[in-house]
Parts: sequence; C-alpha cells; structure tokens
Amino acid sequence: MVEGSMTQGAGEGPTTWQGAAEGGPAIPPRPTREPDLYTPTVRDLPVIEGAGPLYVVGDVHGYLDELRAALRAAGLTDDEDRWAAGNARLWFLGDFTDRGPDGIGVIDMVMRLSAEAAAAGGYCKALLGNHELLFLGASRFGDTPVDSGAGTASFHAAWMLNGGQRADMERLRDHHIQWMSRLDSMAVADGHLLLHSDTTAYLEYGQNVDDVNDAIWQALARNDAEETWELFRKFTKRFAFRDEGGPQAARELLDTYGGKRIVHGHSPIPYLTGEPAESESGDPDAPDAAPRIDGPHIYADSLAIAMDGGVTMAGKLLVARLPLDD
Repeated sequence: MVEGSMTQGAGEGPTTWQGAAEGGPAIPPRPTREPDLYTPTVRDLPVIEGAGPLYVVGDVHGYLDELRAALRAAGLTDDEDRWAAGNARLWFLGDFTDRGPDGIGVIDMVMRLSAEAAAAGGYCKALLGNHELLFLGASRFGDTPVDSGAGTASFHAAWMLNGGQRADMERLRDHHIQWMSRLDSMAVADGHLLLHSDTTAYLEYGQNVDDVNDAIWQALARNDAEETWELFRKFTKRFAFRDEGGPQAARELLDTYGGKRIVHGHSPIPYLTGEPAESESGDPDAPDAAPRIDGPHIYADSLAIAMDGGVTMAGKLLVARLPLDD
C-alpha cells in the first residue's frame, strides 16, 4: 500500500461481514481502493492539506504502559493518551500482542488513535506482524493439527509457546479479529519501505505493494489452517539483511517495491548486533542485566533500519521520526 490509499480506523466499512467459513469468525471484505487521499474515519471531516511528520513504532508485544510512555515522549499523545500530533503520520510495524501483559489493550489504543488522528488531519496505521498471524490462527483454528515441517503442531500450542496471554484470548472480540485481518503487510512512505519482518518472503506474494497486501489478505480470508500456518512460518523468518548478503537482499526488496531504505520490526536489535546485555555490576548474567538500546539500528550498508528495541527483554519500545540520519 502506498501511504494514504486507505484508512484503518475503527468503524470503517460495511456493517455486515460476509464470506466467513462455516463455524469460523466473520471475515470482512477487502475495502475497495481509494484515491491517494487519506479519508478520515468520521465522515465529512475536512482533510488538512500537507503531509505532517512521519513516525514509526517498533514491536509492542502487549507492553501498553511502555507504549503510552513512548508516544507521550515523542509528542504524539497527551497526558490522557489522546492524539496530540495534528497532521502527523504514524505507522506501527506490527506485533501488538504476546509476551507482554495487555495485547488487547494495545490493539484498542491503536484503533482509537487511528480515529483520533484522522479527525485531526493526520493518520495512525498499522502493519500485520507474525504475532498477529499467530493470534488469528490460535483464535480460529485452536488445536487443529497443522504440518509444521518438523511434525504435527497446532496454532494454540505455538501461540502459547511464543508468549500467548490467556487474558488476551479471553478479551478478544470480533472487531479485533476484523481489524487484524484487514491490516496491510507493507507500505511505502516518504521513500521508506515499511515491513514487519526482516525477510524476503514478501517477494513470494507479488511484485508490487498492492499485490502483496491483497495476496496476504486473500490468503487469510480463505480461513484455511494450513495456508495461515504457511504465512506465519514464512513471516517468522528473520535476519535477511544482517549478514554478508544482507545489502543485496535489501536492494532486491527496494528495487521491487520502491523506497530507498527498509524500516522493519520483528528481530530485536540485540539479536542483530550481537551485543551482550549490560548491568551495573558489569555481569551480563546479573538479574538487572539489560540490552543497551540507544535507538533504531541502521545497518546493511544503511539500507535497513531495525525498530524492535527488545521491549520484551528489558530493552526499549522505540518510536522514531523519519528520516533518520546515518
């Protein structure tokens, strides 16, 4: 999706969803493509001319309090966690749930900010992460067996193994499922190719941004456990841009989909840099040891920016304004 082509706010689209598989949750139809003009969630509100500053948020993983603090520090929200950034543009790079205590609270906040930003002439949008695929699969297919490539598995077992929170599943509602099911997988904004995963698997789904987004949405809409598992498996891969062939892999994605630099989440920065955790005592194994995260990580000959600050491992939840200086 090229930025500005569609909204992701609460309350959009038809009020009756069709096409659900028998026994499964309702799957919303793909919204028709709009002109390259951002349409507010609330009808008849004027669109403020001129693009505002562009921000991105790394993986949140249910850490709602940390998200609130990071958005306030960036000046995007006020003391009551309401949108305060006017016509600014904000992209979340996916992975809202699992591992942290309040994934549903995170999703609710992002949905609300989408509506509030639209009303102010800006926008707040989000990409599909592999943990959204896992959460959707666990909610739809539960213990249905799937071929994991290493034997029989299930979405529910994989979700629990990867930090699934029972409280999130208990609070999951149809509108959360519909919202996650409609998220795009990539976007281009101000010369940045925005992705969740640092993988080249996107190339298997199309040769332009819209085709990739449509192909992945259609795969989810078919409501097939094996196909959804294959999506999850592919977008759980990582480190495509890290090693010797990383710059070439990054260039291939940029040449295909546009942009001059990739911005992604998924792989925590400490995994990419290999730097050990630090503690006041100097012992990396001490209870207070945590990775040192100074900000986003620019790498792969400056073709990629990693935004997962490792909040799940006592790192930071990163919010950054683009572009970044080298």
